[in-house]
Amino acid sequence: MKSIKPIVTTICLILLLSFFGCSQSNISKITDLKCENLREPLGINTSQPRFSWKNISDKEGASQTAYQILVAGDLKNLTEEKADFWNSGKTQSASTILLDYKGKKLESGQLLYWKVRVWDENDKASEWSETTKLGIGLLTENDWAASYIGYPSENGFQQAPQFRKVFSLDKNNKASYLLHINSLGYHEIYLNGKKVGNEVLQPAVSQFNKRSLINTYDVTPYVANGKNDLIVWLGSGWYSEGLPGVTGNGPSVKAQLEKVSGQTRENIVVTDESWTARNSEYTRTGTWRPWGFGGEIVSGNTETQNIAFENPDDLAWNTASVVEVPTHAVTPQMVESNRIIKEIKAVKIDKLNDSTFVVDMGTTLTGWFEITFPKLKKEQKVVLEYSDHLNDKGQIVNQGQIDRYIASGNGTEFFKNKFNYHGFRYVKISNLYDTPDLASIKAHLIHTDFELISGFECSDPDLNRIHDMVLYTLQCLGLGGYLVDCPQIERLGYGGDGNASTVTAQTMFNLAPLYSNWLDAWMDVMREDGSMPHTAPNPYSAGGGPYWCGFIISASWHTYQNYGDIRVLQKYYPLMQKWLEYVDNHSVNGLLKRWPDTDYRSWYLGDWATPDGVGNPNHLDERSVDLVNNSYLSVCFSQMADIAGFLGKENERKQYLERKAQLNNIIHDTFFDAATGIYGTGSQIDLIFPMLANVTPQNQQDELTRILIERTETLDNGHLNTGLVGIPVMMEWAAKNNQPDFIYSMLKKKTYPGYLYMLENGATTTWEHWNGARSRIHNCYNGVGQWFYQSVGGIQQIDGKQAYSEFLIDPQIPNGVTWAKTQIETPKGLVRVHWEISNNQMKMNVEVPVGSLAKLHYPENSQVSINNKSVQPSEKLIELRSGKHIVEYSL
Repeated sequence: MKSIKPIVTTICLILLLSFFGCSQSNISKITDLKCENLREPLGINTSQPRFSWKNISDKEGASQTAYQILVAGDLKNLTEEKADFWNSGKTQSASTILLDYKGKKLESGQLLYWKVRVWDENDKASEWSETTKLGIGLLTENDWAASYIGYPSENGFQQAPQFRKVFSLDKNNKASYLLHINSLGYHEIYLNGKKVGNEVLQPAVSQFNKRSLINTYDVTPYVANGKNDLIVWLGSGWYSEGLPGVTGNGPSVKAQLEKVSGQTRENIVVTDESWTARNSEYTRTGTWRPWGFGGEIVSGNTETQNIAFENPDDLAWNTASVVEVPTHAVTPQMVESNRIIKEIKAVKIDKLNDSTFVVDMGTTLTGWFEITFPKLKKEQKVVLEYSDHLNDKGQIVNQGQIDRYIASGNGTEFFKNKFNYHGFRYVKISNLYDTPDLASIKAHLIHTDFELISGFECSDPDLNRIHDMVLYTLQCLGLGGYLVDCPQIERLGYGGDGNASTVTAQTMFNLAPLYSNWLDAWMDVMREDGSMPHTAPNPYSAGGGPYWCGFIISASWHTYQNYGDIRVLQKYYPLMQKWLEYVDNHSVNGLLKRWPDTDYRSWYLGDWATPDGVGNPNHLDERSVDLVNNSYLSVCFSQMADIAGFLGKENERKQYLERKAQLNNIIHDTFFDAATGIYGTGSQIDLIFPMLANVTPQNQQDELTRILIERTETLDNGHLNTGLVGIPVMMEWAAKNNQPDFIYSMLKKKTYPGYLYMLENGATTTWEHWNGARSRIHNCYNGVGQWFYQSVGGIQQIDGKQAYSEFLIDPQIPNGVTWAKTQIETPKGLVRVHWEISNNQMKMNVEVPVGSLAKLHYPENSQVSINNKSVQPSEKLIELRSGKHIVEYSL
């Protein structure tokens, strides 16, 4: 018997190892689970959610062939046997992006749990993913039992009122407690003395005469058994007197606390006339208009400010009022919240006189300022004035950004913004008689909590500096669920600035939720006749042109290209068509011409913010304006044809292609001068845009390119000589036509105008104008960012493919650049390309995520090896499946 035991043990061990060896999936992990492109959303705006995830594998060629999703109303039911909302079963599909829920009907307010597993190319199942959750928001008016409440008082829109409700609760530790907040103005939530969550400046922007947003919080950790004290603190923000949809005498709120247990919902607290209210120690200054965003006045020390949360009964609370609010869409917010992303310490304090100091934060930023003052006298009024740059005399530039602190004369004299923010680098502190401690001064960078998904670095430090400045600028422009032109002067979501930066921004960051929110605003601002304003939201008239209005087409198309969300196209396609009908009504002899100004829109631009004193771009020349706008319209027709194709509208696809061909012929016949060989004024954009839009006949492209390069060198001194529209047009054209040296030579110029000129003059963010006028945190020139990834990095999407399901690897190497490291975290996973040239030999490390296919372009007649094995390609492109690859070829 003793001799048999080791044999049995060995056999069992072999069987066990065999079992695990055969059953192990090549998909080692499932990560980044999202619902409607959000992580664990508590209140989505649909009862038909979609699920996404990423597959991780260290096996070359791994792929997903099937998936299984489980959805349950309780964690204990999240098993194959008990999933009470949906068990998809094993579903044959390679897709991992926005998979439709097909289970039991979902209702408002439900809280659900889900997980997924997948099968690989060998039909081996992975482990289950981690469990995550989702909540259905309050989708209809009938879901609300709450009323809007306000605290009408003198100068109500300048006040920051606090609303209080004391309630008792028999807490069920197995239940969840969700608080739904629909505030007209910014809000913060405090429960039992603690701030709920780390969100700030909630909610995101919306067009208040059409829509306001709901934020949902899980307050389960904050509620207590027995007595509870709930405070909602409001600040007006964009809900300011005189703006569209704004009524009453100050900010207001509708709130509903619900207990969710299994599939039962119970209202615990709703806003009504039983709430009490008071005006807080914060008030707002300014008009919330351009150059007048003002700031905040804070009265009292930290101890005084905290009484409302620590000892609220010590304060006088009055009755809140139920207020009437015009009917509008009230929908769950579908973009990440604003959060403090980074703390920035002051680097220097200069004393100007006995009571005035200037603080240098070392960088421009968008966000809040914080300071603990030295000892102050009671009622001493300290003034804080902000600017993004100093003038030629070293003085603060007046940008209408001012805070004030009124001292208590005791305690901790502390200031920090709450319901306003600034775009700044410098802070002038006045009426302060002791030098503040440098360590007591901080700033807080704030933006919508979108993910940074990219990285770029190369052998040329100048290119790295430009790239990093653009990336940081976009972070400073992304507060509020949209991209603004600038955070300090206008704070508007201009379509032109958005179009100019969309490809760059969506490459650098995951902006699927942000564009979902922003495109809703564009839908809400369209007029009955199909006319579009130049900004969304559209609080008042602003300048622009067709490139601004066409954001509804171009941004929708790029969002689909980058994130694969077909609902974006389905939702906004009718609006795109309606806008093009408006365009038709303002076309003469086949060309779009100037349309009238309105009370919501002014100007009629082609390009904008071109450099002064370099060559003669004259972007206001009618020839250039009409050429640029009709070339853009041609691009819109291309995008509309693609959109119609993906929506299965074949006849409309053909119609848009026919319209493009007709328009292109008219553009060429009207604007091309055969004698000089140029279009329009001969500016850079006037030559490039017709080529990008395929207006220029193919047999004339090479000659026009030669003329472009020659004129740039001789007339523009080798500099960039274009503006907001021209920069992204130029970068896209260069990437498609393999012109890296043309762009590189201009980017390397350290004299005016150029990016290095900005950097050499102290810029940390890009400017509104090449000469630094007005704003120095701006979204005019950030379209250059796409060039680093598409050209130098060599990662380009392939026409007709979405979300990097297939992509091209084709580095376009400027003369003098010897290596580049580029990566993009795509919806499929990480794409990474690291190339280096040595002795005329290219070595490239490539990473392709599961579910994607890379197509590598290589020089003709080159010897190619992949993973140290020589290959004999039969095609111009070599396919690289998921995994890590070492590619080498001769140049």
